[in-house]
Amino acid sequence: MDSAALTVIGILIGILVFGIKSGIGCGFSNISTREIFAVGGSYFLLALLFGSITDHTNLDAFEKFSSMGMGIHVFVSLLLIVTGIYTQKKWNLGKDVSRHTFLAISIPCPVCLAALAVSCILLSESLNLPGIKVGLLVGVAFFIAVVASSFLFRFGKVRFGKTPETMGSAMMMIGIYYLLGALLIPAYIQTKKMNLVSTGGGETGIMPLMAFGVIILAGFFLERIRRHDL
Repeated sequence: MDSAALTVIGILIGILVFGIKSGIGCGFSNISTREIFAVGGSYFLLALLFGSITDHTNLDAFEKFSSMGMGIHVFVSLLLIVTGIYTQKKWNLGKDVSRHTFLAISIPCPVCLAALAVSCILLSESLNLPGIKVGLLVGVAFFIAVVASSFLFRFGKVRFGKTPETMGSAMMMIGIYYLLGALLIPAYIQTKKMNLVSTGGGETGIMPLMAFGVIILAGFFLERIRRHDL
């Protein structure tokens, strides 16, 4: 399989992941079908916008811009965690605020915008297509991923009796994942640049264990906060 095909497959997987992220919020919240299509449509329009400027930019310029966005990445992760806790607490008090809090997980955040931009740039370079056509392809793929996953989660919500509390839990876990990436990935990359990572897998093998441990610890404290124990 050539590099172009691998690039396309990787981008499609990335689109599916971000589409599912948005679908979690749309599917478990109390919003209408029209609003679900509106969220999917926002991704479609943004992809067209990024595609239209793809011919005038490249990955080098985007990397310089994205390197300054780690603070925004951390902000988004903390926003997801706090909003998830708020959603759960309000639901436990008998109030459904998911119609408003779902925006934190479903609308295009800086991380999603970066994924849209990279998808358009890489596809344009790999397939040698005009930017506007690439934007159309990426937009359609994002729209389908968001809408399809939204209705899938909505079906699961009805079928298995799930509540907006489930959305709150998902928001917290995604927030922890984002925060973990913001904290560990730059440090790991810097270590690689300093040639301190052993090829034998010694220190590298510790990284997944560290990540797993941080997720468990963060989940424990978040659960304590949700139950008013802290």
